[in-house]
Amino acid sequence: MTSECSGSGSVICDVMEVVLPARWAPLVSGVLAILLIVLVALILRKVAHRLITRVVRRASSGVGGGLAGRLRGRQTVQPEGLDAVAAERRRQRAETIGSVLRPLASIIVLGTAGLTVLDRLSVPIAPLLTSVGIVGVAIGFGAQELVKDFIAGMFMLLEDQYGVGDVIDVGSAVGAPTSGTVEAVTLRITRVRDADGRVWYVRNGTITRVGNESQGWSRATVDVPVAYTADVPAVREILQRVTEDIWEDPDFRDTVIVEEPQVWGIEQISDTAVVFRISAKTIPSRQAEVARELRLRVKAALDREAITIAG
Repeated sequence: MTSECSGSGSVICDVMEVVLPARWAPLVSGVLAILLIVLVALILRKVAHRLITRVVRRASSGVGGGLAGRLRGRQTVQPEGLDAVAAERRRQRAETIGSVLRPLASIIVLGTAGLTVLDRLSVPIAPLLTSVGIVGVAIGFGAQELVKDFIAGMFMLLEDQYGVGDVIDVGSAVGAPTSGTVEAVTLRITRVRDADGRVWYVRNGTITRVGNESQGWSRATVDVPVAYTADVPAVREILQRVTEDIWEDPDFRDTVIVEEPQVWGIEQISDTAVVFRISAKTIPSRQAEVARELRLRVKAALDREAITIAG
């Protein structure tokens, strides 16, 4: 930086040589060049973060391209039922991906700026890059499982395989069959609490299959066994009235139950009982609640008609 500006090809140095004494021009121009590099890097980092935030906001709101997407973006009605669940899952996934992309953008932009500044200071960066490459290879060999966990976690988020609040079965990822409710998801681990209250920390790289009981919708099924001698059309009519009543209940319709429940008919026949089956499509993880309510209403309806449930 203390050499003459002539022949350097630096516009800043040439301008400073006009304003300042010749011996000060290279030093001042070098400082200004470094400040300019840092300023440009900060601006690029800010722009990258704003773009990522904008993409995340659009992804979380579900606004797509075309007329349909623009019309959806103008809607003011709050989503309900499955739409509300899907919107929340989309928001969580978009924000998680955004939290990964922002630091990555910062590392790329600021790292490039740092190398450029070192080059301006005449610091040889080739040995530094070589050393970083060697260290990276060593870390890669020593942290293969960690890298595997991060890659699996990234694909899990991008593909929306599961999210917080989902009931999942991850097979034998921790040495024993594990299923439960997802409490936290990161790029490295998934935290699952089982029915007994145990908390399992499952590394994403060890999960080879996932059974998600909460994605999209769930189904509640209730079997109603009645005596073999019961009047089948009458029982079916009673069950049909029960499903219509719960569908018309504002506490369940479109908030817990997303489609009108159906009486599938006779599921099993034995010498002592005839089993009817009722099915109801619910929002994720609410099937047990709906099944319990259906059993209460079925029991009350059969008692009113003096129809005995078979043992």
